[in-house]
Amino acid sequence: MDIEKPQRIVVKVGSSLVTNNGEGLDHAAIAKWAEQIATLLSAGHEVLMVSSGAIAEGMQRLGWTKRPHDIHQLQAAAAVGQMGLVQVYESCFARFNLRSAQVLLTNADLADAERNANAKATLETLLVLGVVPIINENDTVVTDEIKFGDNDSLAALVTNLVRADLLVILTDQGGLFTADPRQDASATLLNTAVAGDPALEKMAGGAASELSKGGMLTKVLAGKIAAQTGASTVIASGHETQVLTRLIDGEKIGTRLTAA
Repeated sequence: MDIEKPQRIVVKVGSSLVTNNGEGLDHAAIAKWAEQIATLLSAGHEVLMVSSGAIAEGMQRLGWTKRPHDIHQLQAAAAVGQMGLVQVYESCFARFNLRSAQVLLTNADLADAERNANAKATLETLLVLGVVPIINENDTVVTDEIKFGDNDSLAALVTNLVRADLLVILTDQGGLFTADPRQDASATLLNTAVAGDPALEKMAGGAASELSKGGMLTKVLAGKIAAQTGASTVIASGHETQVLTRLIDGEKIGTRLTAA
């Protein structure tokens, strides 16, 4: 498959983008992604979304201004926030006569052979039906992603599961820089790199915000996981205008990590 014209695409969006840095679900941003995905579907591509944002939305709904440390409070926030998250995605895709489906997964689901096969079959069926899967970590029952990630590794595992050609990780940064551009004015954007290069992990810093617990390192590691099945990964800014359609049209945006 030509990496410039991927057939099956996984799009991951992080908490800070989905909730406009914790101010509440960003209906306008989600609507823009839905519009771009509708365009991709009409052009014959298949798209799955992996979306963070449940905990951040739950915090907003519960009136919490600071992310709690207690795991059970975080899980409760995820349960509350998931309701709003699904509602917004459903309404935004409905504007383009598209149906969406909520799929909650855990790393354990994908590690178990039978559950892995069941998840793959469900996702494949949804794609055949023209439904957009909206995938999230099941934060109400697991804690790994709450502690360490922001769905980046889950997005990579889903990419492997469905044998997607491309993983697009949308973040609030323009891609992977040689240093943190917020602290180092001399930092430059890497346009291309080989997934799994140890030097990339050294460049990646910590979490981008209090809401996003993944940071650039988990995105680089996600690219390494996705490369195991030959998929390329693009790390790009979700604030870019028409970022998804421009990427699929071959425009070079953000950082592309290619399989060795």
